[in-house]
Parts: sequence; C-alpha cells; structure tokens
Amino acid sequence: MTLLALRAARLFDGTASALVADPVLVLEGGVVRSVDHAVPPGATVVDLGDATLLPGLVDTHVHLAFDASEDPVGALLARDEAQTLAAMTAAGRQAAYGGVTTVRDLGDRDYLSLVLRASDDPALPTIVAAGPPLTTPRGHCHYLGGEVTSAESARAAVREHAERGVDVIKLIASGGNLTPGTRLEVPQFAPDVLRAAVAEAHRLSLPVTAHAHGTQPVIDALAAGVDGLEHATFMTTDGVDEAPPDLVREIAERHVTVGVTLGIVVPDGTPLPGPIASRRDALVANLRAYHRAGVQLTAGTDAGIMPIKPPDVLRYAVHMLEFSGMSTVDTYRAVTSVAAGVCGLGHRKGRLAPGFDADVLAVRGDPFTDPAALHDIRAVYVRGVAVRGTPVTVPPPR
Repeated sequence: MTLLALRAARLFDGTASALVADPVLVLEGGVVRSVDHAVPPGATVVDLGDATLLPGLVDTHVHLAFDASEDPVGALLARDEAQTLAAMTAAGRQAAYGGVTTVRDLGDRDYLSLVLRASDDPALPTIVAAGPPLTTPRGHCHYLGGEVTSAESARAAVREHAERGVDVIKLIASGGNLTPGTRLEVPQFAPDVLRAAVAEAHRLSLPVTAHAHGTQPVIDALAAGVDGLEHATFMTTDGVDEAPPDLVREIAERHVTVGVTLGIVVPDGTPLPGPIASRRDALVANLRAYHRAGVQLTAGTDAGIMPIKPPDVLRYAVHMLEFSGMSTVDTYRAVTSVAAGVCGLGHRKGRLAPGFDADVLAVRGDPFTDPAALHDIRAVYVRGVAVRGTPVTVPPPR
C-alpha cells in the first residue's frame, strides 16, 4: 500500500495536553500507521508547512436532511426521496470539506441517513445514524415519521429501528423550536413510555439519547435511563430556568453525556438572533454549572436547522465550549476523542494514533493560541483520502 507522510509544525493527537512538535503523520490504507518525526522509506511526503494536524472533528448532533435554510422543514417536505438524498449528500460533503469527518445524524426521514451511511463516496464523513426520532403524535419532529402512541408502540418502534440497522435511538422528550404548537418545558411522553423505549433499546444493545430542553423533560429522560441528553438547556418558552444543582449532580454521577447546542456562523457586525441573545447569559450560567459538576460535554451543533448552522458549523463551537470553563485542550478533546467515544467510535475515531482511521484536519498556524486558525484550513483527509487542499507533495525516491 502507498504510504503518505504528512509533515507539519504541530500535531494534536486527540488526548494529550501538549502538542507534538515537527511531527510526521504516516497514513496507510485509510488508517494511521505511525506518528513520528522521521519519514519512512518509500513514503510520499506532503509538506504542510506551518500547520497543525488534528483528528477530524466529530459532531455528535446533526441533521443532514435539513438544509440550513430559513425553512428547513418546509424544504425537506417539498423534496422526494432522490432529492432528499442529493441534498443530504451535499450537506455531508460540506461537513467533511470543513473538517467534520464524523457526524451523528439524530433525525432524518425514511431512514435515509442509513442509505447515506452505506455510500462509498470518499468525500462523505463517517455517519452514525438514528433514523427518524421517536416522538408523540404531532409532537416535535413528527414530520420525520417517528410518532408513537404508547409504551408498546415505543417498544415496537425501537425494534423496527434496530432491524433497520440504526446506531442509536433518539427520543424527543420535550417540544422544540422547529415544531409550532410544542413547548420546550413541557414533557411529551409519559414516564412509562420513555422507560419502555429505553429498556427495549438497551435490550437490543442500542444507546439512547434524548432531546430535552425544560427541567421536567430532563428529569423524566434521566429517570428513564438515557445515555445522553441533547440540549438540556432548561429553557422555557419565554426564558431559561436555573439548572437545579441536584439534577446536574445526578447527570454527572450517572455519566450521562450532554450534547451542548453550540456553534453558529454569524457575519461580523450581525447581531445574534433575538431568542439567543436574550437567553445567552442564563444559558452560559447553566453550561458552567454542568462543567463544575463534572458532566461530560460534547458539542452537538444541531447543524442544518437554520442558516447560522451550516453542515460544517462545528469549528465555531470549539471556542464557545470555553464558556463552560473548560480548558482549551479539553474543548478540542470534546470535539475529537470524547465525541468519538460518545458516538461509539472511540476505538477508531477522534485520535491521531496507530490503527485509528486516517481522518485528519490540517489548519494553518496554531489553533490552540489563535482560535481563528481553526478556520484557515490547509487540508482535510477522510479515511486517508484528501477531500480538501493541494499541498506540496514530494514523491518517494526511486
């Protein structure tokens, strides 16, 4: 197999506190062969200059079926299956081009994320798929087709998802902003339905993560035994409740991961959308409470749900994670090795180490000291295939 040696000024391996200086990252057959300082015989050298090599980023919450338009739901409902797959493919390619080489799709229509997951398109990220999320009749995201009415129908839906081959079950425990008529603070499911869905998923060895905003939906999802919480903002229709300390402590003690909905792209000088701006301070306070309590956090961007959340928005979430009080290196772990573990891929994603997938993001300069450097992309490799960048290459000696 061809050896490809990436040479740069620095390398973050996904876990270590210190950057590796003057690394040579050797790729072979879609995986990392070695991290060293010497070029092995016969390798083709790609000299990236004053760049930092990082593991490809991992977004724990995206919606490839939503097109980041002003009306993503309406746009989705207007497309047929072929058009939807084409739009999802374009979104996936944009994510990878922007350095997001693994995504967890937490809500599609007709299980189309599983179709995309099986694609041999080398420009697509690795996809972890949930299929249609389980919700109540006319509940949040009901238009994706996952409505259930009782504990038994929830168990049956989980079994169908398992038979289809999903990687994770997504439950909608509260209302959401994309569905008029639902409320963020109001539970959607009776506790017994949540418990039934989680128990059936765990019986089938599937993890469960729950969309939950308000306090009671978070309480109910946690009591049902979920493995993850998406958002967990404690938002209400009009504001934000203070995170209850005992509840936050329980989330930490149960090792439940919170996917924090960070990452927005707003042009310079453009104010934040009103609902975000008015709630910002309270949301940050709750985020800090999570970090102080030791809750494991990842950035689940909700990419696709509005124009400020394009498919590759995860890069913009990294610096925002520092609002929690996390150190810079911990924010990068949160979007690489930690996120990979949450997606069930910690054995092969999120690190630049021998045997791991050759997912690589190369950026100019040092993003650990200059956050803007993360957006100055030099090259991206997905499973060893260059999807972005035309660096100088040096052929191996004859």
